[in-house]
Amino acid sequence: MRRILIAGNWKMHLARSGAVGLAKEIARRADEVAHTDLVVCPPTVYLDAVGQALGSAPVALGAQNMYHEPEGAFTGEISGPMLADINCRFVILGHSERRHIMGETDHQVNQKLHAALSAGLAPIVCVGERLEQRERGETAAVIREQTRGSLAGLTATQMASLVVAYEPVWAIGTGKVATPETAEEVHADLRKLICDEYNPSIGQNVRIVYGGSVKPENAGPLLEQENIDGALVGGASLKSSSFIQIAAAASAA
Repeated sequence: MRRILIAGNWKMHLARSGAVGLAKEIARRADEVAHTDLVVCPPTVYLDAVGQALGSAPVALGAQNMYHEPEGAFTGEISGPMLADINCRFVILGHSERRHIMGETDHQVNQKLHAALSAGLAPIVCVGERLEQRERGETAAVIREQTRGSLAGLTATQMASLVVAYEPVWAIGTGKVATPETAEEVHADLRKLICDEYNPSIGQNVRIVYGGSVKPENAGPLLEQENIDGALVGGASLKSSSFIQIAAAASAA
């Protein structure tokens, strides 16, 4: 049985005191949620402070990005080994904002993916279509191309250790959300693609989570879907109450 994963992507929000306070509150309430893996992904500059604030609570620390080289003259970047050194367990790769604002390609995401795995991190690899692509009926083709490009060269063993996040770009930060049925259709296609590329056992066990304006109000119906194994939460993860409510909905589902 696939364990539900609820990851909070704090993006470029909060000052140090706010990040530490939020982490402490989530850590305090984490035991309210059963059968669900919790992850928080603060801004890079606060990773160490948030990790210390989480203490021994059952909440994993994740980063929002990383570079594909383990070290070197790459001003402003952070490596996989550096993240692992401060007890990061997860890293988000290929988020739509990095793809469409920073111009990251599938190839660059793939480089980071292999580097993350080499550093012992569990990648959360994001894929998703823009509104105009959905309106042209290109969703399946776009998702297939991004997934194959981003995950190229993985062994079945490596595939088993990562998370795939479906993020319809048109639903991120807009208040819009894919219907549970629409999200489930894409998730089912993603699972079939992974089954076909690797094997049914791997495909059935890889966690595929949904990201796109997930809130306590819509989390339940989304997480009840057969192929939705959790959520990558944006704005709603900036308050412990809404983040824990989403996690509780996941546990109930």
